[in-house]
Amino acid sequence: MKVLICGKGGSGKSTISTLIAKALQKNGFNVMLIDADESNLGLHRLMGAESPIILMDSLGGKKSFKQSLNNNFSRENNSFFKEKITFNEVTGETVSQANDIKLVAIGKIHESGEGCACPMGVLSKMILSRLVMGDKDVVIIDSSAGVEHFGRGVDTECDLILGVVDPSFDSFLLAEKISKMADNARIDNFFILNKVDDRVEDLMNANIDQAKIVAKIPQYDSLFKENLEGKELKTSVSEIEPVCELIKTKKNLL
Repeated sequence: MKVLICGKGGSGKSTISTLIAKALQKNGFNVMLIDADESNLGLHRLMGAESPIILMDSLGGKKSFKQSLNNNFSRENNSFFKEKITFNEVTGETVSQANDIKLVAIGKIHESGEGCACPMGVLSKMILSRLVMGDKDVVIIDSSAGVEHFGRGVDTECDLILGVVDPSFDSFLLAEKISKMADNARIDNFFILNKVDDRVEDLMNANIDQAKIVAKIPQYDSLFKENLEGKELKTSVSEIEPVCELIKTKKNLL
């Protein structure tokens, strides 16, 4: 199963992606976490992993990747360019690992004026379209902020979309848009309310379709501090378990 995590910038997508990945691994799944956010720099730290070599960089950068597209992906010894890729074939210097979870980073913006991130969206979609999933395999995609991944068609390669909603009006508006776009694409979609406390819970509930709320994550001080210090997330968050149960249920329905 391929699960896309999306939401507003600062809503906690990377934190939620990491928590889900760790929880699924503890539930006996083979987990791969794909960093598809060209701006985020710290996902590997939250995982407790070494930073992998950026996939786009390993291909020579965006210019070289575009040339590879024109050459029908004729690049030797790179599993990502096979017509079909199994979970176990995703190996090499572009894959980091921690706690038996694989981490792949698609691409990053490195310099001013280097151009848009569209090729990274193409690469993300290409990899997801070629991944062959086993019964115990789950891929979690930590997407860029907003809805650009919908425009790139990355969502069409996913089985489930989980929107992360923080206590802000912009997040409520974006959640409504995500839901409409996912429904139009006929992709199952649900929401995780993040940074929830007694002051905001009622308002968050009022602005998000109750039938689509799968989990509510409180504002943990320890989780906040781990994020602030760039450390591995080790805080136990039992509230993430309903997400694992949802994924288990959806996998059985596919």
